[in-house]
Amino acid sequence: MTVVAKGRTDGPRRVPVRTQDPEGARRNILEVATEEFALNGLSGARIDEIAARTRFSKRMIYYYFGDKEGLYLSALENAYRLVREGEAKLDIEGLAPMEALKKLVEFTFDHHHLHENFIRMVMIENIHHGEYLERSNAIRQLNVSAIGTIEAVYARGVAEGVFRENLDAIELHWQVSALCFFNVSNRATFSKIFGRDFGTSDTRASLRRNVVEMVLRYVVKPSRLSEE
Repeated sequence: MTVVAKGRTDGPRRVPVRTQDPEGARRNILEVATEEFALNGLSGARIDEIAARTRFSKRMIYYYFGDKEGLYLSALENAYRLVREGEAKLDIEGLAPMEALKKLVEFTFDHHHLHENFIRMVMIENIHHGEYLERSNAIRQLNVSAIGTIEAVYARGVAEGVFRENLDAIELHWQVSALCFFNVSNRATFSKIFGRDFGTSDTRASLRRNVVEMVLRYVVKPSRLSEE
């Protein structure tokens, strides 16, 4: 396969480049596309800009992803895939339920902090009322694993008499996501309104501890919390 490469200094030039790594090419395009969509949204993003920041032509981008909407959906799927892959790498099966839940919440908080483009992509997709996400079987399957993970931790906690009974795993996942998500999505507005930088390392560490404590107080039996 050949692709068109473009020069950066002395104008466009057509140079045949043999692509030995199509997956690497897709990753490169998706990385740049995610930044463009996160910054400008679906309507404002430009394939020309994405092509200019990669070594691939618009034609090659369309070859891989079909059209701009196809590229947007692939970028959205990839954003969800990254967070779920990170969750899958957590070694929590051997941990006590309370410690496992704490580690899962900490991971979610840290991932959102380190991947602001994920937050922006989700916000943009909510502007579109989940229209594109609804088309994706991949995202639905990816989130099955997220529910499965938190469900397994919760079930162990209930079985050991640590967690309160009759909580819904999807609602618990919602609450964890909401607490962690807001710390990134509304950081700028809160900082401006209250004249305090909510992005400092000290504030972030405090908020992280608070989020973990709020989730544990919601899930863990009060008698077991007092033992800690």
